[in-house]
Parts: sequence; structure tokens; C-alpha cells
Amino acid sequence: MRGYTQTREDYLKRLARIEGQVRGLQRMVEEDRYCIDVLTQVAAVNRALQSVALGLLDQHLRHCVRDAALGDDQPQADAMVNEATQAIERLIKA
Repeated sequence: MRGYTQTREDYLKRLARIEGQVRGLQRMVEEDRYCIDVLTQVAAVNRALQSVALGLLDQHLRHCVRDAALGDDQPQADAMVNEATQAIERLIKA
């Protein structure tokens, strides 16, 4: 079971909303809307995606990494920590 399984429907709703925001951005560009208005919406989409990413990362740490750390398989736990660290690095660079 994935860490986000219990909140999967919430994530799907949030992602559907973000998808709608991106379609709205496409319409804004098609309609030749003012640059700053488009950029404002781009920033909103970025914040929404970052929020989803941070929520997924939080649940990954609380479930997957914690369970691996509490288990008997230390190499598996180390791999999970490394994987989480790499995910954090990707989020910071984005």
C-alpha cells in the first residue's frame, strides 16, 4: 500500500483542478491575455503542484520511509532514505 492510498481521491481532485488551471492558461494565451495575468496564473499552478508534491513527500516519509526504518532490512531503509533525499533535491531545484 502506498503512503497516499488513504488520501488518493483528494489528490485526484486536486490534480484535476490543476489540470483545469492549465487549460485555463492555454485559453489565456490563445486569447492573447495580458502577460502579467498569465504569469500570475502560472505561479498559482506552480504553487498548487508544489503543494501536491510536498503532501506526497510527507506521506512517503511518514509511511514508506518510516516502515523501512522500523524493519529489519537496514539496506532497504538506507535506500528509502536516499530515495527521499533525491526527491527533496528535485523539488528544491524545481
